[in-house]
Amino acid sequence: MDRRSFIRHSGLATGMLFVPSFLKSFELSPIGFGHKCVVIIQLSGGNDGLNTIVPFTNDVYYQKRPKLAIPPKSVISLNAELGFNPAMQALKEVYDQGYMGIINNVGYPNPDRSHFRSMDIWHTASGADEYLSSGWVGRYLDSDCAGCTHNYNAIEVDDTLSLAMKGQFNKAIAVKDARQLYNNTREPFFKDIVSETDRAMLSDDNLGYLYKTMIETSSSADYIFQTSKTYKNNFDYPKSDFANQLKTISTFINSGLSTRVYYVSLSGFDTHVGQSAKQDKLLKTYAEGIAAFVNDLKKNNNWNDTLLMTFSEFGRRVEQNASEGTDHGTASNVFVFSGSLKKNGIINSGPDLSNLEEGDLKFQVDFRSVYSEILGSWLQANSQQILGKSFEMLGFI
Repeated sequence: MDRRSFIRHSGLATGMLFVPSFLKSFELSPIGFGHKCVVIIQLSGGNDGLNTIVPFTNDVYYQKRPKLAIPPKSVISLNAELGFNPAMQALKEVYDQGYMGIINNVGYPNPDRSHFRSMDIWHTASGADEYLSSGWVGRYLDSDCAGCTHNYNAIEVDDTLSLAMKGQFNKAIAVKDARQLYNNTREPFFKDIVSETDRAMLSDDNLGYLYKTMIETSSSADYIFQTSKTYKNNFDYPKSDFANQLKTISTFINSGLSTRVYYVSLSGFDTHVGQSAKQDKLLKTYAEGIAAFVNDLKKNNNWNDTLLMTFSEFGRRVEQNASEGTDHGTASNVFVFSGSLKKNGIINSGPDLSNLEEGDLKFQVDFRSVYSEILGSWLQANSQQILGKSFEMLGFI
């Protein structure tokens, strides 16, 4: 079969490019229950941090946003200066239980306001003047999964794979629906390729790579589906795509899947026009999904071994624009959640609105400090090797 015929007949060809060879090791020695895992949540588009964690006693905030600022009486206060956007009511109980940490003013030196470039920087953990082709989670897989002697692995609950999840040698797998992936690998054409492929075809060229990834995917899909179906998730989640993605992750975790890193995105945060209604709806979706996820894992005694981290590629400018929205800015907040946080609540000082740089917030915390702590303190990996240098720890885990 030639290359063109193969790709034409296989609808899975594109997706299979993202499948790592180490997934086959799932069948050999799964970690099972009790291992620590990370859930990374990306708020795509650049979430406005100032209207998420609101500085409701700051006069500058209200001067800069005469129509967009959230009235003090509407803010859900967390301390004397900062509070939740009222759309995040569902997270107040999670916060009060000590399961949430808020890191303010997170960014990087010489920030880039392009969605694509800034997202690449966050995905690869590069400096603003560096261009890397591998993601920080992907390099974690390369580093701690060399030779596949350990079952470190990652799943993105989506149809495609983010750059963050692609290493030089190992890549995560994109699985939106375990049953669908399993069924796809059982289609007649796919099964024929897997069962009848001449081993001579499994060369190092592109076609050979596609054949090998299909064979490995068949094995991986079977493991993921067969393991996850052992747990029936009856927990009540909100009716949203985001909540459904979190429910998929909780099913994977509660079934004992050996995955160490999960990745999911919520998009729509590029609020140049009419921000309030758009952002409030998204933050409500986010908060209600997270609250359900936390309670689900608590019910199944897996909350203490799970860490959530939420980020966005940049924040928004301090001053509102003429369209009752905000334009691309720089630093914003990062959220961490777990039943095992060593620091919770407001972890560092809030934004300094009297000391701006060209109308934008100055970052105080390099985002790679957050990554470094997740890699080193939670996943027990060599963060300096993965990130290329050492970063100051924040001590939240």
